[in-house]
Amino acid sequence: MRMVYFWRRKETTMHTAYVTSKGQLAIPAKLRRKYNIKQGTRINFAEDGDRIVMQPVTDAFIESLCGMLKRKPGSKSVTQQLVEEHAEEVRREEAALAQHRSR
Repeated sequence: MRMVYFWRRKETTMHTAYVTSKGQLAIPAKLRRKYNIKQGTRINFAEDGDRIVMQPVTDAFIESLCGMLKRKPGSKSVTQQLVEEHAEEVRREEAALAQHRSR
């Protein structure tokens, strides 16, 4: 069964499958071929409002994430920022402790 819906100004093709008594779901063959889903492929499920989004974790998906967390030239890494924030927090706590002891 193939139905075409228009949501968010984007054409969406809907395929239908049924959940078994064990909670299993068979992904239609056309989608398995298109997204290179094979036996053992991990599938992530995400809730998006009132929808469930399935994302196969394939090599193509992993490659699409490469560089996503890359920092801009001249900016500090997240780790460096956390180290500096922690050092500042320790400095403030030590100053407050020293002030408290001097009373």
